[in-house]
Amino acid sequence: MKLADLINLIRPAHWLKNLLIFIPFFFAFNFDLANIEKIVGVFIAFSLFASSIYVINDIFDQKRDRLHPIKKLRPIAARKVGTWQAFIIFSVLLIMAFALSVNISMPAFWIMLFYFVINLFYSLGLKSLPIIDVMIVALGFVLRVVAGAVALSLAATHWILLCAFFISLFLAFGKRKNEMEVLKLENKSAHRKSISEYTDSFINQMLALTAGISIFSYALYTIDPSTVARFGTDNLIYTTPFVVYGIFRYFHLLYNKSDGGDPVAIFFRDIPLKIDLLVWLASILIIYFIYHK
Repeated sequence: MKLADLINLIRPAHWLKNLLIFIPFFFAFNFDLANIEKIVGVFIAFSLFASSIYVINDIFDQKRDRLHPIKKLRPIAARKVGTWQAFIIFSVLLIMAFALSVNISMPAFWIMLFYFVINLFYSLGLKSLPIIDVMIVALGFVLRVVAGAVALSLAATHWILLCAFFISLFLAFGKRKNEMEVLKLENKSAHRKSISEYTDSFINQMLALTAGISIFSYALYTIDPSTVARFGTDNLIYTTPFVVYGIFRYFHLLYNKSDGGDPVAIFFRDIPLKIDLLVWLASILIIYFIYHK
């Protein structure tokens, strides 16, 4: 087994999703060293849990992945990593994740364990159930935010959790749409049963619905009394256009560029999305430091 195959197996590039753990830390504006060490530890532990799920999922899916035009290149499906080798890697990742998370924060550990369990059931069969599959994916993103919050003994507002959930649903439906495009000339049910039960009209409606609710939830978060109290102003509402642009940009890539199968890959290669994120973060910091007392 080559190092490149090991890296492809555990997918460290997908750890970008786990940056959601830093959201409560960022919005708390309490950047002392103890908090930094704890939140970084939670990020690493969650990433290890996530990689263990990627490995066990690829073990279960290797036969179906060999029928997929892209997934057939994954190390296990391509027979570059043996099943038993992969299982040993899964076990090592899981042991490391348990050991690290227990030592950092027990409340965060229980959140991460719940994430692991629901994703294990997802790999074992729940991903074959339409709607349930995308809801589990979205719940995983919300649990990332919650893990970061409980590790620092913070309370994530309801609106930011709802926003994270619906944006995650939006991205999950976008991924399903892209998969349907890739597999439209093939037997979709041979790859994943849930995909065969989705239709273009249903996916399009769900994308529009979740995108709208995501924007609405973020806008309400910015004017929530607890948010206004933390920032000392309701001017955070003026950062909403950056969220709108990010969602519209993804729509553009999904519908006009047939790109959306992997939101992480899109972010890495799409410069406008990167700029939008940086400007959004900078605008939040500027508003906080101008108005916070």
